[in-house]
This record gives sequence, C-alpha cells and structure tokens, in this order.
Amino acid sequence: MEENIVLFFEEYSNYAIILSILINVIVAVFGVIPSFFVTGANIIFFGFWQGTLISFAGEAIGAIVAFLLYRKGFRKLSTVTVEKYPKAKMLLWKQGKEAFYLILSLRLLPFVPSGLVTFISSIGKVSFIIFAMASTLGKVPALLIEAYSVYQVTQWTWQGKVILVGVGLYLVFLAFKNNRKRS
Repeated sequence: MEENIVLFFEEYSNYAIILSILINVIVAVFGVIPSFFVTGANIIFFGFWQGTLISFAGEAIGAIVAFLLYRKGFRKLSTVTVEKYPKAKMLLWKQGKEAFYLILSLRLLPFVPSGLVTFISSIGKVSFIIFAMASTLGKVPALLIEAYSVYQVTQWTWQGKVILVGVGLYLVFLAFKNNRKRS
C-alpha cells in the first residue's frame, strides 16, 4: 500500500504534502485503517524528519476533522460500542483537566485504537479545544515511535528486523488467543 502512495506522491509531487495530509484525514475519519502505511510513504518520499512532521500534521488534523464529523453525526447514537472498553468509557463524562489528561494518556497507549478515543471524545462531554490540544500532544511520542519503527523496517536495519520479529510474534499471539476464545 505504501508503494502506491509513494507513486501517487511522485506523480503529483507539487501537491504531495497536501495529498498526504488529506490521506491522513481520510484514515482518521474511517477510524479503523492503520496510519503506519501513510507514515511509511511519507518517510520514504520526504525523508525521515520532514515525513514525520507531515505525518504528525496529517494525523493531528485528521483527528480534529474526525472529532468534528463524529460529533455532528454520532453524538445522539447509543454508546453500545463503548461498553467494550471500560477505560475509554470513563472519557464520556470527563471534562476540563480530567478529560485532557485522560485523552493524552489514551493517545500514549499503543493498544488503544486512536479512532475509538476520537469517537468516545466526540460523543462525550469533552470540549473541542481540550480534545484538540490533548490529542495533538499525545500523538507526538506515538508518532515518533511509529516513524522510527517504520524507518528501521524500510532501511532493513537490525532494529527493523527485531521490530518485524516482535510484530510477527505479537500477531501469532493474537491469533492463538482468538482461537482459544472460539474453542
């Protein structure tokens, strides 16, 4: 997928930054598509630091756009989806400083889906400003880790190989865990 994005950037190189940000917004709005392939394409096309900065801008803008769209369209819906994530569920009723720190901490946790944090924030009582600030700040360390990992994998360094082995083992663990639940 990231090769296709890189080719797309090459074809429209004058608009590559804007296109990258738009792709990140689309990924954020859908909420279930991982953004690492966009980060990878950005790093390959723009270089590590510029690609990371563009990815950060795209993810921050994407989360804000998704928040606004979700708030418009989903706020009145039931919170049934939220029941699966008790820690994230706490976010529904938080406001002010409490909401800020909770969103920030949830953004820092790699196993909490970003789209879920955005969705719950949008249907809850969190103000737009609190969400935008906490979400953007929380994305900094997560995106730096993601960018570093993607860079190491694309450069095929020993760290990249370790990352791939770790991801592979994690996926095997998840598959094994899911099979045990079904049995």
